[in-house]
Amino acid sequence: MDIGYYGRHRFGRYRVAASRYQELILTADEQAQLNSIARSRSISAALCERARIMLACATGESNLAIARRFELNNNTVGKWRARFVKQRLAGLYDELRPGRPRTIDDERVAGLIRRTLQKKPKDGSTHWSVRRAAKESGISQSSVHRYLQLFSVKPTIARVLSSLRTPSSSRSSAMLWGCI
Repeated sequence: MDIGYYGRHRFGRYRVAASRYQELILTADEQAQLNSIARSRSISAALCERARIMLACATGESNLAIARRFELNNNTVGKWRARFVKQRLAGLYDELRPGRPRTIDDERVAGLIRRTLQKKPKDGSTHWSVRRAAKESGISQSSVHRYLQLFSVKPTIARVLSSLRTPSSSRSSAMLWGCI
């Protein structure tokens, strides 16, 4: 077994011996959840791989052996083992990454969605366009388009369907569908 070496690496990072690892003991519930995550096809591949790593760690294998089996770096296995020991299942999920904070709060987005689905534009049009919604809400066109796509809002279709569902238009919708 390769135990690596101690000391400073040439890039300034400290290397840890490969044989040193924290022992990992799983509860029955954690074992079941990790098995479920590892076999899932709808969860991200990275999370599935982390679950497989933790299942291998629970068998008592060393980080080096697991890294070789999964074709990963030894430090990667050590990182996920240490995070799992500290945070348990929550440690397997990605942490928030740095970036610019959002400038459009949830209330403005909810107002945009509500407005496009429940009200008609002031200019008398039958439905909202991205440009009209952006001008009315004070949000950029690209952001309006992104939010409409994110929430699967299609103002042209929603307007027609909601008008067909109202009781006042039941006679006209029945005539439209050929019931009268």
